Amino acid sequence: MAETANKILVTHATCTGSKRGLAEAIGKTLVEHGLNEEVLPMREVAVLAPYRAVVAGSAIQNKQWRPEDIQFMCAHQVELARKPFAAFLVCMTLAIRNGENYRPFVAEFLAPVRVLVKPVSEGLFVGVLDIRKVPALYDRLLFRLNVLFGVWTEGDYRDWKVIQVWAENLAAKLLKGAGCD
Repeated sequence: MAETANKILVTHATCTGSKRGLAEAIGKTLVEHGLNEEVLPMREVAVLAPYRAVVAGSAIQNKQWRPEDIQFMCAHQVELARKPFAAFLVCMTLAIRNGENYRPFVAEFLAPVRVLVKPVSEGLFVGVLDIRKVPALYDRLLFRLNVLFGVWTEGDYRDWKVIQVWAENLAAKLLKGAGCD
C-alpha cells in the first residue's frame, strides 16, 4: 500500500498541551498498525484532501466541544462526511469519584459533532488537571473550589492503556471505511 494511500490526520485543539500528547499517542498506535499519520493542531489544518481518514479531538468546556473545534468541523463538514472519521473528547468529569458512571452523560457532549459528521468511533478520555494552565480566570477559580471540596485533585489522569486500545480498534475501522464514499 502506498504511503499516501493510508495517511491519517489526527488533529486536536489544546490550551494546555495535554490533548497534543493524547493525539500523539493515538497517532503512534495507528503507525504501529501500518498507517501513516500526521498529528496537527486544528488551527494548522487548511485542507483535508491529502488524508484518507481524520481523527479529531477536543477538550470539553461547559459541557461541549470548544467553539473553535466545532468551527473546524463546520468548515470541513462536507469533506469529513466523505472520509472515515473518528472523534474523541477529553473531559475531567470522568475523573471524579465514580466518573465511569458519567460516561453516557459525557458521550452526549459529542452530539453536535454527530449532527455534522457520523464518527466510525468515539473516544472518551480523561485529561490533565493543571490549574495553572487553565486559561480563563473563572474556570481556574471553579477548578480550585472543586479541588478544595475534594471533587478532583490536580494531576495527569490520562489512561494510556485505554487510549492505546481505542486507537488499536480505530485503526481497523479507519482502514475498513477507507473505501466508503
